[in-house]
Amino acid sequence: MSYEIQQATPADDAQIEALLDRTFGYDRKQRTSYRLRDGIAPLPRLSFVARHADGGLLASIRYWPIRIARTPAILLGPLAVEPALQGQGYGKALVRHSLSEAKRQGHRLCVVIGAPGYYEPFGFVSAPAAGLVMPGPVAPERFQVLALRAGALAGLHGVLGRTDAADPESDRAPRRA
Repeated sequence: MSYEIQQATPADDAQIEALLDRTFGYDRKQRTSYRLRDGIAPLPRLSFVARHADGGLLASIRYWPIRIARTPAILLGPLAVEPALQGQGYGKALVRHSLSEAKRQGHRLCVVIGAPGYYEPFGFVSAPAAGLVMPGPVAPERFQVLALRAGALAGLHGVLGRTDAADPESDRAPRRA
């Protein structure tokens, strides 16, 4: 099936929310990762959709600003693929595209709560083993981190936290010291 990856726009929000409901159910907002996102907009420059040539939405991916202790990071998710189309590569294409874009934008660290078998091929490793703590219940094997820059995990440890929704830096690449 012919498709194109595009930057998501506010006009896509209703379709994305409906896709998330179909993929994860209506109780999805009770999960720990949603507490880190509640009231904070996704990063617009890291929100993408896969569309069929006829314009139909096939999949979406979003990222959110977070902090690990005081270090800026991004939270991948949710990644959603139309249930009838799962396993056909749309999700993996979105992950590859968006991680490449995150690196290009200068982000250093990415966290995800997801299936290790799905995310390990992209370079994600155990976040608990790297010294990171998720505030709330999460299956430890599903809590993973990816260094988008060499050495980004060196000496880093701490609890994931929310980024202030009013933070003017929230959609810009982290400052380099």
